[in-house]
Order: sequence, then structure tokens, then C-alpha cells
Amino acid sequence: MKDLTVGKERSLILRFALPMLLGNVFQQFYIFVDSLIVGNYLEKGMLTAVGASFPVFFALISMGIGLATGAGVVISQYFGAKHYKNVQKAIDTMYIILFLSAIIIGFFGIVFIKDILGLVKLPPETFSAAELYLKILLGGLILDFGYNGTAAIFRSLGDSKTPLYFLIIATLTNIVLDIVFIKYWNMGIEGIAIATLISKGGAFLSAVIYIKIKYDLFNVHLFGLKFDKEIFLKALKIGFPSGLQQMFVALGMMAIYRIVSKFGVTVTDAYSVAMRIDFFGMIPAMSFSMALTAFTGQNIGAGKIDRVKQGLNATILMSGTISVLISLIVMSSAGMLMRAFTPDEGIIQVGTKYLMIVSSFYFIFSVMFSLMGTFRGAGDTLFPMFITLLTLWVIRVPLSEYLSRIYGEVGIWYALPVTWAFGMTVATIYYFTGKWKRKAVVKNPYSNT
Repeated sequence: MKDLTVGKERSLILRFALPMLLGNVFQQFYIFVDSLIVGNYLEKGMLTAVGASFPVFFALISMGIGLATGAGVVISQYFGAKHYKNVQKAIDTMYIILFLSAIIIGFFGIVFIKDILGLVKLPPETFSAAELYLKILLGGLILDFGYNGTAAIFRSLGDSKTPLYFLIIATLTNIVLDIVFIKYWNMGIEGIAIATLISKGGAFLSAVIYIKIKYDLFNVHLFGLKFDKEIFLKALKIGFPSGLQQMFVALGMMAIYRIVSKFGVTVTDAYSVAMRIDFFGMIPAMSFSMALTAFTGQNIGAGKIDRVKQGLNATILMSGTISVLISLIVMSSAGMLMRAFTPDEGIIQVGTKYLMIVSSFYFIFSVMFSLMGTFRGAGDTLFPMFITLLTLWVIRVPLSEYLSRIYGEVGIWYALPVTWAFGMTVATIYYFTGKWKRKAVVKNPYSNT
């Protein structure tokens, strides 16, 4: 556990963000390896099956993630205010929310998966593989939710290192199983999904055992959880908008895939690979945003608004600098990165063009995400949801459709940085209104507002 309400803001956020940065790198790394193995050992079109499955899966689980996010904010604010009994109640309530959500979402997702995939308009040769892949992931959803919920508990209590250790173990396990299942056991796309579930399930159970052994102040009773209605309503108030935001993002990604699919399997494969690389480029901004959310939550709970502002400034400087460096790296090696996934020159050319366009705007993305992290930590998840809805559905999707008719698939790539620029501008204006300061779960008088 780490108290983020005292000490130098920049060093605290940096030390807190680095384990999450490494954790996100490892998490994306095994997704990266999944794509490498699929692209090199399975037939053409399987990259699209895996890539297009991600936004569908994300859309299905987004509300559960949002509610967990809300519970995490409640935990961090109670911890910052030293209300330890309520921290335990919030932990129990979060697990109950996650487990019930996993059962409900998994059941209905499996039943209606064909109809949901039909919305994406995948190339016919990829549909059956994507369906099988998603059914396996949804069948083990409780393991995925359990792992991510446990990691959220650690972060809310100021511990970002422990989730990293379990994630490293899960990543290495997943990579080994991928190789065994696909290369040596000749399994198809189902091997990728099974490897993912085994690795996350092992990490989840190991993390729960670690909490029971390590911590005396808090505990996890998977079979004796107590539900707290008041805390649930607080988590729902914060988490529901966040869940909707995640859902809007996922549905938007599905809509983009639908537009991309008009250009055939070569372009969809290229888009699937380029997005994997693109996620790597965005990891620093997302990691610093997560660190800033925990930092803001604890300091809002402690009534230290000046530290929140200083923390945001420090985060923008650190995250922005790293994002610029990554832009230069990706732009200078885009072709080489694409070639690692596939020998198909058509896929390589399309993906390289995507990376050259999108990666040059990572700095704008980092500023936008830093601001969103501050809002969420303060308990204001409604505004980020509004921004996501506006930028994605009013700007990116219509602009992608319009530009694709004029410039082909390249028009879709240009629509993304335009979206980021608009989101950053609106978020900056909202930050200076100061309205986000009034959303705290734990009410403390600010020294200044």
C-alpha cells in the first residue's frame, strides 16, 4: 500500500506509473505474440478474426469494467480519507459486482454472439474463427474479471508493483501455451483463447492468495463476500458512465471495422496488425493516466486539491515527452514492425501507412488521457463519457466513412488524430471550469477550489 497524499507529486506518479507501464507492456506483449503466432502459423484472415474480436469482446465486458472502475475510485478515496472499514466493504462489493456481471455477460454473449458479430460485417472467411474465439473467452469471463478486479484493488491502495509481478507470470505462461498449442499441438484459433484463459486464471488465484497472506488490514473472501448497498450505489454512480464510455469506445471500434471491411481482407489484416503496434505506442499515456487517477482519488479524499493540479502538470510533462519519443521510434521503423507479423507485402504497405499517420499524434493523445485520468480520479466519470460519445460517434465514425469514400482506407486513418485533437481541446476547456472538483465521494473542505 502507498499513501499518495504526501511527497513530491512528480516522483510519486512516476514511481507509481512505471510498474503499470511495464505491466501494460507485458499485457500488450502477449497480445502482440498472439498476433505474431496467428500471422505466421495460421492461414490468412485469422489476424482479422482475432483483431475484430477485440472490440466485440470489449463491448460485451465494458459495463463490468466500468463498475469495477467506479468501485476502484471509491476504494482509493476511502483509503485516502483513512476510512479503512469502508475500504473492505468496497472490496467485497466490487467482487460481487464483477462475478455477477461475468456470469450474466458470458451467458448472453455466447447466446447472441453470431448476431453481434454480424454487425461488424467481417469477411466471410473469418467469421467462424472469430465466433469460436469469442465463445471460449466469454466462457471463462469470470477469470478475466477476477484478475482485473484484483489488480484494480492493488492500484487503488497505492500498490502498482504487485499486479506487475502477476502480470509478468501470466504473460510468460500465455506465450509458452500459445507456442505449444499452435506450433506443436496444431490447434487453431481456439488455442490462443484457451491459453489466455489459463494464464489469467492462474494469475487471479495467485493474487488472491497473495492478498490473504500479505495484508492484515484488508482481505479477500471469495466465498464470504458482503454486499454494501450504499457503496454499490456510489460505485454505480461513478462506474456506470465509465462503463457506457467503454461501451461507446468498443462499439465505435466495431463501426470502424465495419468501414475498414469494405476494402477486403488485406486491409482488415493490416488494420488488425497496425492496431496492435499502435496500442504499444499509446501505453505510456494510458499508464500515466491510470496512475494519475489513483493519485487524484487519494488526494481528493484527503482534500488536497493543489496536489491534484500539480500532479496533472507533472503527468502531462512526463507522459507527453515519452509519447513524442515513441512517435519518432514508430515512424522510423513502421515497415520493419509490420514485417514481423506477416510476409505479405500488401498487408505491410497498408499497415505502414496507418502507423506513419497515427503515431505522429501520440502527444495529443497523451494530454487528452492525462486530463481524463484527473476527472475519473475526482469521481467525475460523466464528462469523459460525454467526450467519448461526442468525439467517437459525432466525429470519428462519420468522418471515417466520409473520408474513406474520397481517399480510400487512408481517410479512415486520418480521422483518428482529428478525433484526438478535438477531445483534447474540449477536455482542456472543461478542466479550467473546475466543475470536476465537486464530484468527490468523500467530502472534504478544499483549501482552495
